[in-house]
Amino acid sequence: MSFETLRFEEHKAPNGQKYISITMNRPQAMNALNGQVLKELDQALSKISEDSKVRALILTGEGKAFVAGADISEFKDLDAGKAQEMSERGQRLFQKLEDMEIPTLAAVNGFALGGGLELALSCDMLIASSKAKWGLPEVTLGLLPGYGGTQRLSLKTNFGVAKRATLTGEMFSAEQGEKWGLFTQICEPEQLLEEAHKIAGNICERAPIAVRMAKACINVGFEDFSKKGFQLEARAFSEVFKTADQKEGVDAFLSKRKPEFKGE
Repeated sequence: MSFETLRFEEHKAPNGQKYISITMNRPQAMNALNGQVLKELDQALSKISEDSKVRALILTGEGKAFVAGADISEFKDLDAGKAQEMSERGQRLFQKLEDMEIPTLAAVNGFALGGGLELALSCDMLIASSKAKWGLPEVTLGLLPGYGGTQRLSLKTNFGVAKRATLTGEMFSAEQGEKWGLFTQICEPEQLLEEAHKIAGNICERAPIAVRMAKACINVGFEDFSKKGFQLEARAFSEVFKTADQKEGVDAFLSKRKPEFKGE
């Protein structure tokens, strides 16, 4: 199986066990998530899940971005119904990533914004380059996070941080993310992947059944907590596509101008 928008690589840990890295590989588009990327990521995750010998997964991005967000050009002609379908489809994919039995690690090398941050939040652990920038800028476009960001950011940090990031659309530094508990470690850019592979190698040395069961136990509480929240998020994501502000925000983004929101 080959991919156009992802680089899928197998690695061997020092003890000979196998782990995988997936590199988002649309650097010309800052690795923005379009339909093809999401489809190929879904296929890649299925491929990993079918291989019982894989012990861990690393996600990262090529170039200056981990993932700079969703491909906004695909939002241009969405109505509310299609927007809800898009949100639910993205939520299912990111839930698939979160539900993987093996540990997953996001190595955030650059911009992780909007859908890119939501992708990283679906991983078990996040480490970042000192140059990484992250945020949920959807409200600056008349939108809101639709791939689980309203739920997962509060779990990884706290409600106050989640509300500030989601309601202001601000962009934050890697250091601020570490302070708030989003990132477990900050690395110099040239050391980020080395550290990610070191963590994956450490996981490969542990008892795989115990690792899988421990991850499942940790995730149980979140699964019970989040179901209604995800449903509400998808409905709210669709509702904003009925507003003039959403159309103004997307048009302003694509036209590279400042939006003028009117609350309608």
